[in-house]
Amino acid sequence: MTDRKPPQKTWESFVEEQIREAQDAGEFDHLPGFGKPLPGLDEPYDENWWLKEKIQREQISALPPGLAIRVEVHKTLERLGTLHSEAAVRREVEILNGKIREANFAAVWGPPSTTLPLDVEEVVSQWRARTSTQ
Repeated sequence: MTDRKPPQKTWESFVEEQIREAQDAGEFDHLPGFGKPLPGLDEPYDENWWLKEKIQREQISALPPGLAIRVEVHKTLERLGTLHSEAAVRREVEILNGKIREANFAAVWGPPSTTLPLDVEEVVSQWRARTSTQ
C-alpha cells in the first residue's frame, strides 16, 4: 500500500484498489461481529440513535441527583439478595448510606433528595430472613 495517491489515479479508484488489496490479504476476515446481523436493522429510523447508544454504553444518567439516589437505593436493595455474608450486606448498606447523605447535602440541580439513610440493622435482619428461607 502506498502512502500517497498517484496523480494519475482518482481518489475513488485509489481507495477501491486499497480495499481490494486488503480483502485479498484477508484483513477483513476476522473483524468483530463478522457474520452477525446488524443491531437495530429492523427498527424504525431514529436520528438520535447514536446518542441513545452512547448513553446506554457509557451508562450515563440523565436523572437529577435527588432522583438518581432513589434508583440506586432500589438497585442496591435488589443486589443484596445476591450477597453471601452479613459483612458484605453491612458494607453495601454503609456505602449506600454515604451516597444518600451526599445527595441530601449537595446543592445541585433538580428536586432535592428526601431519601433517608437506611437502618443497617433492619436491612441486615431482612436479608437474614430472606436468605434463611431459601
